[in-house]
Amino acid sequence: MSKIADINERVKQIKAQLLEIGEMRVGSLTTQKRSWGGEYLQLSYTYKGKGRTQYVRQEDRRDVENQIRNYKLFKELTAEWLDLSMQLIQIHEGKDRKKKRAKKA
Repeated sequence: MSKIADINERVKQIKAQLLEIGEMRVGSLTTQKRSWGGEYLQLSYTYKGKGRTQYVRQEDRRDVENQIRNYKLFKELTAEWLDLSMQLIQIHEGKDRKKKRAKKA
């Protein structure tokens, strides 16, 4: 298989994976301690340029962790897609340069 075909196949796989991603949430979830005792969950995140914090109920912990994981996967996949797209552009530009040189000769 050619490099271009390999890249296009991986992009196709990435698109399919992106369609499978469920709810997403940006941020990090930490356990905080109260000064008078006890613990609580806190979600910290920046969205639209504003930092925010939010309490999370213990029963929602798993859902929030999954949403954060989904967002991280989304970011990884889109970064890989961009890298692959840049590789394709470089390959195509290289071929265009070769064609132009061949015409001049």
